Amino acid sequence: MLHSMNSRGYKTLPKSFKPQNHLSRSNQTLTKSFASSSTPPSSSLPHPNELTDLLHATRSPKCLRRLHALLAVAGAVSRDTSAVTALVERYLSFAIPGSAASLFAGAHRARPTVYALNLAVRCFSAHGFHRDLLDLYRSAFPLCGSDNFTFPPVVKACTAVGCLRLGREVHGRALRAGHGGNVGVQTALLDMYAKAGRVGASRTVFDRMPQRDSVSWNAMISGYSLNGCFPEAVEATQQMQRDGIRANASTLVALVGVCSAVGDSEAGDSLHALAMKCGALADESLGPSFISMYAAFENLSSSRLLFDLQPGKDLASYNSMISAYMQHNKWEESFEVFRLMRRAGLGPNLVTVVSVLPTCSDFLGVNLGDSVHGMVIKFGLAEQLSVVSALVSMYSKLGELDSAMRLFCSCTEKSGLLWNSMISGYLVNGKWGMALDTFCRMQTEGVAPDATTVVKVISGCRHIKDLRMAKSVHAYAVRNRFELNQGVMNALLAMYADCGELSDSYRLFQKMEVRMLISWNTIISGYAEIGETEASVRLFRQMRQSGLQFDVVTLIGLISGISMAEDAAIGESLHSLAVKSGCNADISLANTLITMYSNCGSVEACQQLFDSLSSRNTVSYNVLMTGYRKNNLSEEIVPLFHQMLKNEQEPNHITLLNLLPVCQSQSQGKSVHCYAIRNFLGLETSIITSAICMYSRFSNVDYSCKLFNSVGEKNIIVWNCILSAFVQCRLADNAFDFFRQMRFLNVKPDAVTMLALLSACSQIGNADLAGCVTALILQSGFGGTLTVVNALIDTHSRCGSISFARELFDSSVAKDSVTWSSMINSYTLHGDGKSALEILSMMIGSGVEPDDITFVSILSACSHSGLVDQARALFKSLQIDYCITPRMEHYACMVDLLGRTGHLDEAYDIVRSMPFRPSESLLESLLGACRFHGNSKIGEAVGKLLIDSCHSKSRSYVMLSNIYASAGKWNDYEWLRLNMEAKGLRKDVGISSIE
Repeated sequence: MLHSMNSRGYKTLPKSFKPQNHLSRSNQTLTKSFASSSTPPSSSLPHPNELTDLLHATRSPKCLRRLHALLAVAGAVSRDTSAVTALVERYLSFAIPGSAASLFAGAHRARPTVYALNLAVRCFSAHGFHRDLLDLYRSAFPLCGSDNFTFPPVVKACTAVGCLRLGREVHGRALRAGHGGNVGVQTALLDMYAKAGRVGASRTVFDRMPQRDSVSWNAMISGYSLNGCFPEAVEATQQMQRDGIRANASTLVALVGVCSAVGDSEAGDSLHALAMKCGALADESLGPSFISMYAAFENLSSSRLLFDLQPGKDLASYNSMISAYMQHNKWEESFEVFRLMRRAGLGPNLVTVVSVLPTCSDFLGVNLGDSVHGMVIKFGLAEQLSVVSALVSMYSKLGELDSAMRLFCSCTEKSGLLWNSMISGYLVNGKWGMALDTFCRMQTEGVAPDATTVVKVISGCRHIKDLRMAKSVHAYAVRNRFELNQGVMNALLAMYADCGELSDSYRLFQKMEVRMLISWNTIISGYAEIGETEASVRLFRQMRQSGLQFDVVTLIGLISGISMAEDAAIGESLHSLAVKSGCNADISLANTLITMYSNCGSVEACQQLFDSLSSRNTVSYNVLMTGYRKNNLSEEIVPLFHQMLKNEQEPNHITLLNLLPVCQSQSQGKSVHCYAIRNFLGLETSIITSAICMYSRFSNVDYSCKLFNSVGEKNIIVWNCILSAFVQCRLADNAFDFFRQMRFLNVKPDAVTMLALLSACSQIGNADLAGCVTALILQSGFGGTLTVVNALIDTHSRCGSISFARELFDSSVAKDSVTWSSMINSYTLHGDGKSALEILSMMIGSGVEPDDITFVSILSACSHSGLVDQARALFKSLQIDYCITPRMEHYACMVDLLGRTGHLDEAYDIVRSMPFRPSESLLESLLGACRFHGNSKIGEAVGKLLIDSCHSKSRSYVMLSNIYASAGKWNDYEWLRLNMEAKGLRKDVGISSIE
C-alpha cells in the first residue's frame, strides 16, 4: 500500500515518494481515501510535515487550488492550523495575497487564535505583502488580540508602507497590552520611527529599553545613519562597545553607510580592515556594502577587486556590483556582470531587474531590452509593480511608447511609482499634453501624487508654456504642503521664469524660507536669459553676502545672459572671477565664455580662449563655429570643421546646422547632407529644413521638394522653409500652390509665412494678388506685426502701388529704422528722390537715427533723381554725424550718381580713395559712364582695373574696346581683342526679349 500508519494515526508516505513527480497520483490517492474512509476525515489526513512537502510540490496556482479544495472537503482547513498556514504560505509564494487572506478569514470565521494570526502575519511579512498584512491585522485584531510575536511584523509592515499613523496606533496597543517592554517590539518601533524621519522618537524608545541586544543597537545606529546623524551614529557605536556588546556585521553595514554618505574614504578603509580582522567580511551582507561604499568613493577598481575576490558570490553581491557600475554610467560593464550572474546559475530578483533595465535604455537598445523583459516573465517578476515601472521607463527611453503604454494599462492596480514612470515616458518623448492628462487621471483614480510627480508635471508645463496648468499644479502643491519641498519649489521657480513670468518667480523666491544654491542659480539664470544683466549681477552679490559660495552653474547662468558689447566688461570680470576660483577648467564654462565673447563681437578673444583649452569637446567647436557665423566670418567654419574631424571629435546636428548655410558649392552641401544620412539614425527636422535652404541657394528646387516630402509630420517651420525655397528660386507661382496645400491641410500660417508670400508677390508684381495677401494678413491678425508691415510697404511699392504703400506707412503707429528705410526705398524705386529726402527728414525729426541701410536707400534715390549736392552732403554726414563707416554699397551709389551726372573726375577720385578694392559692378558702372560721356582717359584707367582682376569677364573687355574704338585708338582696340581671344573670352551673343 502507498500509505502506512504512524503512532499518531496519520497516514505516512514512503521515503521513496517524490511529491513533485507524483503530485497528480497523490491527489487521486487522497480523493479515494477521503471517499472510502469510514473514519472521520481528520483521521485520514497526512502528517503535517508530509502535507507541507505536498503543498511545496505544487507548481501552479491551479494545482494549489485543487489541493486546497481536497483539503477543504476533508475538513483540514477548518480544524488543522498547520494546513491553513501551509496553504497561506503557498498562496503568497504564488503572489496571490487575496486568496491567502480569504483562506485565513474563512478558516477562522468564528474567532481566530493569536497563534494562528501570528503564523499568517509571519507569512505575509516574509513574502513582502505588507499592505495585505495590515488589512489582515485590522480585521483579525478585534477578535483575537495580539502578543509579543504579533507586533514586530505589524510594525515592520507599517514601516514598509510608510504608514506612521497606524504604526503609532500599534505602539499604543502594545503599551496597553503590556508588551511595550519587549525587546523585539521596541526594536521594531525604533526602526519604524527612524525610517519615518522621527529620529528623536526613535531615540526615546531606545532609551526606555530595559535591555538592549546587538539588534537594538544596530537598529539605532542604522537610524542615525539613515537620517544623516553621522556623529551620533559613531557615538552610539562606541557606547555599544563600552556596554560590552561587540560590533557585528550588521553594525559594520550601518557604519559603512555613514562613511559612504560623508565621503570619508579613510574611515571606510579602516572599517574594511576591521571587518577582515574580526572575520566579519564573510557575512553575506557586508561584502555588498563595501562594494557600494567604494563605488561611492569613485573607486570602481576597488569595488570590482573586492567583488572578484569573493569566493562564493550571492545575489546581493552581483546586485551591488551592477548598481556600482550603473551609478557611474558604465552600462556595458554593468550588463557584463549581469551576464556573469546568469552564467553562475543565479536568477534575478527585483533589485537585479530594476538595476539592469536602465542599461538597455541607455546603452544596449531595444533588442536586449526585450530579452530582459522575457527573462522577467520567465522568473515570475512581471507582475511586480516596481519591475513594471522600470520596464515602462525603459521602453519610453527607447522611443517604444506604445509598448510602455500597453504595460501601463495592463496593470489593474497602479502605484505612484508606475504613474510617475508613465508621466516621465510621455515627457521623454515630448508628449507634454499627454503627461499632464495622465497627472489629472492619476488623481481621479485615487492615487495621490508625490513630490516627484509634481516636479515632473511642472517640467511638462514649463516646456509647453501652459501657465494656467502650471498655476493649478502650484495650487495643488500648496494645498498638499509641497511648498516645503526644495525640489518642487526650484521647479516652480524655473517654470515661471521660462513662461515669461519672472516677477512671479522672484516673488516665490522671496517667500522661500530656505534658499539653496540651486534656488539662487535658478533665479539668477532667469534674469540673465531675458537680458537683465544688472539684475542678475545684483542677485549674485546678494547670494555672496548671504554666505553661499557660487559654483560653475552660477557663473554659466550669469555669463550666458551677456550678449551685448556694452556688457563685455562684466563678462570679462566674471571670466577673471572664474580663473581666480579655479572654475575656468570646466569645459562647459569655457564654452559659455566663448559664446559670450562671440555675442559681444570679440572674435579674437573667442579664438584665443579656444586655443588655450587643454581639452575640447564637440560643443567647443560648435560654439566657435556659431561665433564665426554671427560675426560674418563664414570662411573660417569649414577649416575649423576639418580640424574638428582631425582631432577625432564627433560632429552632431548643431555642427551640420553651422556647416550647411556656408557651403560654397552644391557638391559641398551634398557631402554634408550625405554625412548626416550616414551617421545619424534619423535626420532632425532642423537638419532637413537647413538642407532645403542650402539646395534652394543653388536653385536645386527638385532636391528641396524631395526633402520636404520626406518629412512625415510637417509643422509650420517646414512649410515656411519650402515656401522660402520657391521664392529664392524665383518660382513664386509654386509658392502659392504649396500655400494652398498648406491651407487645405489646416496648417495655421504665421508671420514668416506671410513674409514669404509677400516676397512672392514682389516677384510677380501683381497688385491685385498683393491686395489679396494683404487682406489675408489683416484677417489672420498679423497686421500689427512690424516686420510684416515693413514687407507690405515694400511689396506694394514694387507692385506699383506707391500711394497705398504710403498709406500703410502713415497708418503704422510703431516705426523702426527698417520701416523708414522701406518707405525711402519705395520712393527710390519710383524715381522720386525729393519724397525720399522728405521721409529722411521726418525720420530724423522723429528721433530715429538712420543706419547704414537707410543711407544706401537714400543715396540710391539721389542717384536715380540726379540730386548731386544732396548726395554729397549725405555722404559726408555718414561719417561725421552718424559715425558710420561707408561700405561698398555707399561708394557704389556715389560713383553711379557722379558718373550719371558727368562728374567723372570726382567719381574716379572716390574709386582711388576707397579703403578696399572696388567691386566689378562699381567699376563697370563707371566705365559705362565714361563711354557715355566720351572720357577715354578715365575709361582706359578704369578698364585696366577691370581686366587686371582675376575674375575679369568678356563684357569688361567689350566695354573698354568700345571706348578705344570711339576714341580712334585702333591699335589698342586690336591688342585688347587679341588679349581677349588669348584668354578664351568670347563676346556674349545678343538676344531679343520679344518672342
